[in-house]
Amino acid sequence: MTLSAEMKSRLKRIWNVSTSIIVALAVLLAVLLVGFRLFGFQIYTVLSGSMEPKYPVGSLVYVRKIEPEKLEVGDDISFLVSDKTVVTHRIVEILPDEDDPDILRFRTQGIANNVTDAPVHENNVIGKVAFHIPLLGFLSHFVQGPGRYITVFGASLLILITFLPDILRAIKQLSDEKNQEEEGDDEIKTE
Repeated sequence: MTLSAEMKSRLKRIWNVSTSIIVALAVLLAVLLVGFRLFGFQIYTVLSGSMEPKYPVGSLVYVRKIEPEKLEVGDDISFLVSDKTVVTHRIVEILPDEDDPDILRFRTQGIANNVTDAPVHENNVIGKVAFHIPLLGFLSHFVQGPGRYITVFGASLLILITFLPDILRAIKQLSDEKNQEEEGDDEIKTE
């Protein structure tokens, strides 16, 4: 069964549109997961429900550095509680440090929590939450963890799929040129 020229053209358009959409989605995802870091954002995955319903579990929060004196009660901030643990909570009170009034401390609380946190030293504040994207944190967590190899394989497959028609067309063109040369050689030999 051979395909008509019209059917081949239609399949080619479908292929081109499909691969273009997949590439565009991959680029958008890369920008959302990595690209914003180029603009000074830190990106964190919400792992607990302490800030629900504003930031549901699995959201990505995009945090921008801000001077501590510009922070206000009601701002949502991300801060270090240990070397590897970052928390995002709302400022409920701003306190001067007991030893040095030029240093600020921020009492925070999760929206869903009944108690406030210990005051956060200004040096531990990473920044203020600029925006968040629900559910994208699940994908980010997967890509950075167990899905790392699947992601690399998927990206490689995407590149192959995108360029496969061009590669096959080039191979066919080389094959056709070689066949034409061989036919030309046969004509020269028989004359």
